[in-house]
Amino acid sequence: MCSTRFQVKLPDYWGVMREEPAIPRSSDGQLLFLMDMVSKMKSLSDSPLGSRIASVHNGSSLFTGDAGSGESNIRRYLIENDWLEAIIQLPNNLFYNTGITTYIWVLSNHKAPERRGKVQLIDASERYRKLRKNLGAKNCEFAPVHIEEITRLYLNMADEGIAKVFDNADFGYYKVTVERPLRLAAQFTPERVASLRFAAAYEAPMRQMYERWGDAVYGGLAPHRAEIERTLEEEASALSPKERNALLSPVLWQTQQALMENAEQIMGVIGQELHLDYNRFTVAVDDALQSLGVRLKGSDKSRILGAVSWREESAAKVVKKVHVLKGKKLAHLLETLDCAADALPDYGYWPTATSGEYVEYEADSNLRDSENAPLQEAIHAYFCARCARTWPTPGSPPTRRASATRSASTSTSTATRLCARWRKSPPRSCSWRRRRMGCSSGWLGFRGRADAWDFQLSHIRKY
Repeated sequence: MCSTRFQVKLPDYWGVMREEPAIPRSSDGQLLFLMDMVSKMKSLSDSPLGSRIASVHNGSSLFTGDAGSGESNIRRYLIENDWLEAIIQLPNNLFYNTGITTYIWVLSNHKAPERRGKVQLIDASERYRKLRKNLGAKNCEFAPVHIEEITRLYLNMADEGIAKVFDNADFGYYKVTVERPLRLAAQFTPERVASLRFAAAYEAPMRQMYERWGDAVYGGLAPHRAEIERTLEEEASALSPKERNALLSPVLWQTQQALMENAEQIMGVIGQELHLDYNRFTVAVDDALQSLGVRLKGSDKSRILGAVSWREESAAKVVKKVHVLKGKKLAHLLETLDCAADALPDYGYWPTATSGEYVEYEADSNLRDSENAPLQEAIHAYFCARCARTWPTPGSPPTRRASATRSASTSTSTATRLCARWRKSPPRSCSWRRRRMGCSSGWLGFRGRADAWDFQLSHIRKY
């Protein structure tokens, strides 16, 4: 059960309203208290003056939580509803029990016309006078002149000196996952085939047992149960009782043996030639299985292919799916992506020699990266204009770069730098976007300047 105070409605990347959790992590409840206060704000229909909130926070409320997290959803909810008027940074050591940096959040659901769509940041960290005697951690206080200055800056909505005014959108960014295509090489060898004798989840103990008892493991390990369990205890094994029973059962061993024998049969047909095109290799495996009259479950076939393949930069890209995009389907995709047909390669759809046929490649999770693009810039234009120049040369993995919002705020105050990390993301996965598009791919892709580099941007997170 969750209170409606901590469930907010936010639009996803396509503008569809969805209910999102507004619950921060359990170790930091500041924003939870703030949402409770927000839920008690009087609506303008009940009170023409509305409500105003002033709440003291430390810095974690400004930047904790990645895009799509509870903290990010709360900040987004407040800013997109245009309730955040100002954030004022206070001096350190202002409170009795802590010396950390603190901030006053000022919220209102009835902003003055000149404040609408704006957030004011005031850096009052240097406005204080020292106490003659410390009171715990407190060694300073505001003098009347400081209070008067801060009040004047706030009431006048000043945009000079220690006060800066920003648009709401300046605090948000798109978080985009950058994908590179998977490239696999494959080769059947006796050593790789022999690795199928052991299940991946129990490889270490199964290998030890086979070296100790050999083929006797296929007849059952009940006579050796006590010794095996004693060994597992000595090695502080994390296997549960159920997993230990499976490890001692002959069924697991016989299943792995059958899988290894099937792989040996395939190797006898295909041979031990090195394949740098994984797509053709899988076709050859299918043909070998058909000629042998062997029918494998999809999971067993995947385990065999996984045992004899590895990532290789010089290999061909692995094809995930071939799409046929013509007529209304193509028009709908172009309308959704807001691009021309000749720009589809930049969105992850690579045309083939056949008219209307496009290839989508598998993504390599080991090379996955992310970028932060400002909300006020189009994602594709941002990547073409800025990120294309920062990609490393072909042959090395992409490196993580500083976010655009962080670099854009280096000349402003500390409060601005922290506030600029307000985050946004969509609540739904890429699969939902694919269904909405009416095709099986929703990736936005960016093609690198070298043929060996094919960047794809997926999971575009607007909020």
